[in-house]
Amino acid sequence: MSEEEAVREAEQRLIREAVVRLRARVMALVMGSACGTVLFVMTAWLVVRGGENVGAHLGLLSNYFPGYTVTWGGSLLGGFYGFLFGGILGFSLAHLYNRLGPDSRSNGGD
Repeated sequence: MSEEEAVREAEQRLIREAVVRLRARVMALVMGSACGTVLFVMTAWLVVRGGENVGAHLGLLSNYFPGYTVTWGGSLLGGFYGFLFGGILGFSLAHLYNRLGPDSRSNGGD
C-alpha cells in the first residue's frame, strides 16, 4: 500500500467516525429549543385565540409540569419546561445512539 492510499484510508476512517457520532450537548440544545418554542407558541396561540374553554386539553400538561397553565405566564413557564424536557430527551437520544448506533471501530472500519 502506497503512502497516498494509507493517507486516504486514514482520512476516510476519520470522516466515518466524525459523521457517525452525534454531539449530545448540541442535540440537547436543539431539541430543547424546538420543544420549548413549540410549547410556548401553542400556549400563546390559545391565549390569543381566547374563547370559553381556552386550552382544556393543553392545560392537562399541568399534571406533568407543576404550575403550568394556559395563560401568558404559563406560556413562559411552558417554554422553560419544554426546553428542559426537550434537552433531556435530545441528550438521551444522542447518547443512546452513540452507544448503540453504528460505530466504525466495532465493525472493522467498513
